[in-house]
Amino acid sequence: MEKNTKHLPVQHIIGFLLSIVLTLLAVWAALGSDLPVKWIIIAIMVLAVIQAGIQLFMFMHMTESASGGGHVPWNMMFHGFVLAAIVVAGSLFTMSFGFTHDHDGDHSGHGSHQEEQQMHD
Repeated sequence: MEKNTKHLPVQHIIGFLLSIVLTLLAVWAALGSDLPVKWIIIAIMVLAVIQAGIQLFMFMHMTESASGGGHVPWNMMFHGFVLAAIVVAGSLFTMSFGFTHDHDGDHSGHGSHQEEQQMHD
């Protein structure tokens, strides 16, 4: 008969707590710090890379023996990183150039006041 022992998943709890701490640090860097924008972006990127590493090794069992002797699926990881880079680059591009629907320079969404006056005259 197999022994059914319940044990606390310490590695998962540590990874979860580290992820929360890193997320709170990123929120503080964005909202509460007086750092220049350039350094805030760099800090958030570094924290994101650290958190991705924590996710891979503590939650996705990258180095456990049950995954085929610590076999890491490098091909899938590479494609995941490429996809993530495309999404991040596209998001930064869109946010940086601030595309709007303001095609004619009118910010109110209506015709100018002079055009309305001419129509009433």
